[in-house]
Amino acid sequence: MTQLFSDTIVALSTPPGAGALAVVRLSGPDAVGLVAGVFSKRNLAAQPGHTLHYGTIRDPEGGAVIDEVVVALYRAPRSFTREDAVEISTHGSDYVVRQLLALLLRRGARLAEAGEFTKRAFLNGALDLAQAEAVADLIAADSALSHRVALNQLRGGFSQELRALRGRLVTFASLLELELDFGEEDVEFADRTGLRALLAEVAGRVAALLRSFELGNVIKNGITVVIAGRPNAGKSTLLNALLREERAIVSAVPGTTRDFIEDEVSLDGLRFRFVDTAGLRDDPADEVEAIGVQRTRQRIGQAALLLYLFDLTELTPAQVQAEIGALTAAHPALPVLAVGNKLDLAGAEQLARFEDLVVDGTAAVRLAAARGQGLEALQAALLARVRGAGLAGHAGATIVTNVRHARALAVAAGHLAAVQAGLDAGQGTELLAADLRHALGALGEITGEISSDDLLTSIFTQFCIGK
Repeated sequence: MTQLFSDTIVALSTPPGAGALAVVRLSGPDAVGLVAGVFSKRNLAAQPGHTLHYGTIRDPEGGAVIDEVVVALYRAPRSFTREDAVEISTHGSDYVVRQLLALLLRRGARLAEAGEFTKRAFLNGALDLAQAEAVADLIAADSALSHRVALNQLRGGFSQELRALRGRLVTFASLLELELDFGEEDVEFADRTGLRALLAEVAGRVAALLRSFELGNVIKNGITVVIAGRPNAGKSTLLNALLREERAIVSAVPGTTRDFIEDEVSLDGLRFRFVDTAGLRDDPADEVEAIGVQRTRQRIGQAALLLYLFDLTELTPAQVQAEIGALTAAHPALPVLAVGNKLDLAGAEQLARFEDLVVDGTAAVRLAAARGQGLEALQAALLARVRGAGLAGHAGATIVTNVRHARALAVAAGHLAAVQAGLDAGQGTELLAADLRHALGALGEITGEISSDDLLTSIFTQFCIGK
């Protein structure tokens, strides 16, 4: 294996701060030698990879022992970076970590930049660019679905699909390029009928991947649900019930909530961010409440879903429909879930009039937030709205979660459409080949087969140091 880097990097790979353990990581040609020079086990440099060694780290200059540690050795190319690598497990004292890092830096290591270990893994061929980005997504995963999607991408599922698409296009692209070489002889090596069929198939798959981004963005970033309604509808009570803690102040006095209160909860592997807002009314009691109402209306425009909460004992179905219509007038595409509260206080006649209430294609949910009654039905309705966007059918499918990937797919889709249009218009080989090259380039940017230093810097600086 060709050695791409001549320097050895070091960083703390566990979160900073006091803890039971800390892991200091090195990678590079001198990783093992640097540690061997300060480790109590004399023959460490001769040990094979994938072995653990217990001993002490000592400063050779002063002779002081820094800590008792366990050293893990990894030999190139069988390591994350495909270089010689060492991980030192030490006690999680800030002082110990500082001393250990200072010692290794004095011995010749260089402090790693953000994401530099993963960047080396990419540049050394251990990962492609999409897999490298999945490392950051896996670290940030905070739900079962985001974990599953990131793990699938890390294992190369997305990359394999892209390579298969590119491979099929490359065959035709090479035939078109061959036609250019024999341009004066007016010959066709690329079967236009076959090219049309291939373009339709590839363009369809690229379009499907692009459509999955909307869902992927939800899985990665969560679903923002704004809870809105009149004062004293029970919004804060509902938030507390969903979170199973007293997060918001609950009072019988209208207008208690003046600003946003928000928190997250995971439902069936999906992360929901619920936002409790100020009660909506036309005559706010004071200037502060008026500002709260204005902010509520603004926050509704940023939501992925509006949960309109109303009091079953006060409103009629017509009033509910009218108020929801007024709230969503500026956001006609915003999904809405109507929820009737105070089920335990409503009479039979009041309940009967809401039995057939349907808002945005979904039956209204009825519950008693103060008693925790009906929460399961609400959770099921929330999940059904998300799954209605296609979640259920993506259990094992490739889902795009990265904005960069979505943009590259959109560029590829545009050039594939241009090739199809060129075929229909009878364009010459040169124009068809140029659009096909651009489409291949866009797909190649996703996996890093085509990349620039600026792109790599932009991606890896978003990683934490030590990864």
